[in-house]
Amino acid sequence: MSPVTAHPTTPPEPPTPAEALRGAGLRVTAARVAILEAVRSGDHLVAETVAERVRQRVGTVSTQAVYEALHALTGAGLVRRIEPAGSPARYEGRIGDNHHHLVCRRCGAVTDVDCAVGQAPCLEPASDAGYRIDEAEVIYWGLCPGCQRETAGSG
Repeated sequence: MSPVTAHPTTPPEPPTPAEALRGAGLRVTAARVAILEAVRSGDHLVAETVAERVRQRVGTVSTQAVYEALHALTGAGLVRRIEPAGSPARYEGRIGDNHHHLVCRRCGAVTDVDCAVGQAPCLEPASDAGYRIDEAEVIYWGLCPGCQRETAGSG
């Protein structure tokens, strides 16, 4: 009998957009599939950018329909909405891991960053005031590498 060799397990593939929509109890439409694909493949997109990408793929879709779909997808936990101060809402496909964000004060670029330390929710308040906390949302502000280079070059 040959010894069993342990193979590292590969994380399972995420469900297709249609499977994710069905699993969340949402109606599967071409626009919703395109919206979910745009958010998953994008980088913290604003709704208008999502709408542009969806129109390139499926043709006519109103911006209001995109907002409504993004609201439904966020409510179903299929996308995450973040709202950095002074910026329009942005949507991302990285969900369920309680990560945080770096935001550039100059150009508005948003970058994911894993939890600083420990288990979710990563931070513990001095007092929980009776709440059962299950998430912490942290935004770190600063200058992205590109803006740092521009600032250094102009000075």
